Amino acid sequence: MEPENSTTGWRPVNRVLFRFAFAYFFLYIFPFPLNTLPYVDEWVAPYYQIWNTFVPWVGKHLFHVNITVFPNGSGDTTFNYVQVFIYAVLAAAAALVWSILDRRRTHYTRLYDWLRIYVRFSLATAMMSYGAIKVIKSQFPSPSLDRLLQPIGDASPMGLLWTFMGASESYNVFTGLGEFLGGLLLTTRRTLLLGALLSIAVISNIVMLNFSYDVPVKLYSLHLLAMAVFLCLPELRRLTHFFVLNRPAPAVDFPRLFARKWVDRGALIVRTIFVVGFAGLCFYQAWDGRKTYGDLAPRAALHGIWEVDQFEADGQILPPLVNDPVRWRRVVFDRIGRMGIQSMSESRRRFSFKQAPKTNVIMLTRNDDPKWKSTLSYTQPGPGLVAIEGTFDGRKVRATLRRVDKSDFLLLSRGFHWINEYPLNH
Repeated sequence: MEPENSTTGWRPVNRVLFRFAFAYFFLYIFPFPLNTLPYVDEWVAPYYQIWNTFVPWVGKHLFHVNITVFPNGSGDTTFNYVQVFIYAVLAAAAALVWSILDRRRTHYTRLYDWLRIYVRFSLATAMMSYGAIKVIKSQFPSPSLDRLLQPIGDASPMGLLWTFMGASESYNVFTGLGEFLGGLLLTTRRTLLLGALLSIAVISNIVMLNFSYDVPVKLYSLHLLAMAVFLCLPELRRLTHFFVLNRPAPAVDFPRLFARKWVDRGALIVRTIFVVGFAGLCFYQAWDGRKTYGDLAPRAALHGIWEVDQFEADGQILPPLVNDPVRWRRVVFDRIGRMGIQSMSESRRRFSFKQAPKTNVIMLTRNDDPKWKSTLSYTQPGPGLVAIEGTFDGRKVRATLRRVDKSDFLLLSRGFHWINEYPLNH
């Protein structure tokens, strides 16, 4: 679809495509910009509740599936796919009715300008927010202690990608700046095309990562890419002349958005305040996220990887035999309230725990088994040493632990080298 920028008549196919695109983008993007503002969750909650009721109904009666998982950290749930189908059907129906009722209109130049504004600011805020959490490095924290012990073959594709990204702060900043700059350029009409082209390049890489590493943001990233392409459509002829045909590309005129000069200037001021305020909010939230659950989050009192030197179960010392599922090999304390245990058989179990105030007693639970509980106490007989005892899996256990130096992991200690006489590809 490439509507003309003048008031001359559009071709019928362009008018129909515009009506569909207008309806679809509005359905997909709304309630933007309300959802970018703080303290408005209660305002938009009823809108989301409508979809939470309607989408499962369509899934049950049309596709014969029971939708019980609602939008969460995954954007590729059955709910999301059914919702996108509904958007497409509603947009097609709206385009059909619109075409019948408004068949005499020859163009939608003004409405098209407003749609582009809505799409580009929606895309801009997404790019800026994703860029900020990479620049601040809160989206991809450094590999956790538990992750460092995980055999690479046991990692999920998404887990491998998160480890790859989290291992390098400089690459996070580089990719984040590309996303943030692309979004920032979208906020002004004079840099819109440059921002859209940069966004296409950046998002295309993200889409490939999501598909290649099974990251459940495929639908969302594809829609962001579609938005960036949509913003470039009116410039296809100029881009073709400049990059392909080696012909002059005429300059684009930027008429005032509003007829009244003071209203137009007021809109520019509001735009500037929104962009600056939103950028500040993005970086604040990214920094807060890094302090809450990222590299700067509070650490457990026993933070570290602990090698089990001796392990007793029901009064019997268990030798460190390979494939023994009972004897502990390592214990990991990372974030507050999180603990991991690796057995001699290399199996890894994760636990949540609470620690009684001013005591060395920890109470373990498992998210996948609410009835499972364990109580352990610990002492620290010396620097880098811990002794643990208590009841675990119905056994009386005692273990002496020794802290492992994190610098022993090559991923953390290798660092950057200008000169490499030989490749180190372990």
